[in-house]
Amino acid sequence: MRPESSIPTLLPAEIPEAKWYCLRAQPKHEHIAAARLRQCEEIQVFCPRVRIQRSTRRGLVWFTEALFPNYLFARFEWVQSHALVRSCQGVSGIVRFGDHVPEVPAGTLDDLRAYMEDAELKTVSFNIDEGDDVEIVEGPFRGQNGVVKQLLPARERVKVLLEVLGGATEVDLCLTSVFKEAAVLV
Repeated sequence: MRPESSIPTLLPAEIPEAKWYCLRAQPKHEHIAAARLRQCEEIQVFCPRVRIQRSTRRGLVWFTEALFPNYLFARFEWVQSHALVRSCQGVSGIVRFGDHVPEVPAGTLDDLRAYMEDAELKTVSFNIDEGDDVEIVEGPFRGQNGVVKQLLPARERVKVLLEVLGGATEVDLCLTSVFKEAAVLV
């Protein structure tokens, strides 16, 4: 038995602290990686997803997809858990820039959670649908009218068909840069 004085004590500044990191997941496996990581008590996971409705040949269908495709966030103590996190099913790796592994500021995750209304799954509804006539209200095509061809909600973008130089051209635009035109009553 060791005497009490030989047991090292860690001061608060020396205690390893869990931090948030961004993880790269295998394609379409964000939810699998999150589920596996949640099985470890020392790892906290945040994998924001959106639930959207899309038009298909079968009609309107609800889809769930990652808010950040191929990425999720995990909070863990680096020295203790990084090898476990890297080898977890569904995880492709930990985001790094050369030898530097950036920490995600806790405030950033707090803001993201607030946007997601403290849930990992948020239902997103758009007042713009495929086939709607829209006016572009910002950017180089400002003032032009077009038709919505496709909604890209995970990226908060919309594909609009415009008449440019006498031909039809599809343009990828931010959702906030288009405005649905009011129906004209005759």
